This record gives sequence, C-alpha cells and structure tokens, in this order.
Amino acid sequence: AALPTNLMLEGKTAVDIASILLDGLGMEPLGQLEPKPKCPCSAEKLMRSLRLLPREEVDTILREEGKVEARCEFCGTVYRMGKEEIEKNFLEASVDASNDTDWGKEIEDKSDN
Repeated sequence: AALPTNLMLEGKTAVDIASILLDGLGMEPLGQLEPKPKCPCSAEKLMRSLRLLPREEVDTILREEGKVEARCEFCGTVYRMGKEEIEKNFLEASVDASNDTDWGKEIEDKSDN
C-alpha cells in the first residue's frame, strides 16, 4: 500500500492522497481550503506574560533596557513596549493574569470599549 509520506513526496495533493487511501469507499471531496498561517500572538499576550513575572524583574528590565521587546517564535512578529505603556497596563489590570478565565474576560472587556 502507498504510504501518505511517499505520496506527498511524489507531489500528490491532499485530495489525491485521500482518494488513494479511501479507494472503493466512495470518497467525494466537499471542498478544498487553502491553508493560511494565523498566529495567535498579540501585544496583550506579551503583557500577560509580563504580569506573570515578579514586578521587580519587570522593573529591572525597564531600568536596564528602557523597554521590553519580544519576538514571536512562530510568526516572527516583534513586540516592543515602553515603560509608560507597561506602567499603564499594570495599573489598568483588573484580574489575575494566571487565571485563563479572568484574563479572557479582561481581553473581552477591552475589545468592547
């Protein structure tokens, strides 16, 4: 039997591979989607990460670097936050960043405004 990996190496599409593997089962493709990369990173997630660190550590980074900079390992987006933005976010934070439910609610509240 043909292995999916070998079929891919031969240049077969996903529909071709499914047709070969499901031969005789009456497989009919309903449609095809073009995969598009979508990264879930955001400035809000960086801020959440900062809030999970001890405040002294964040203050040390700001004192030494003047800003916080992070790059998403998946999509490569670089996020930069200055001292004023970080201070404002710390002051406006109303929930526990370690609690996913609370944090999701905080993001919803911000997007409603």
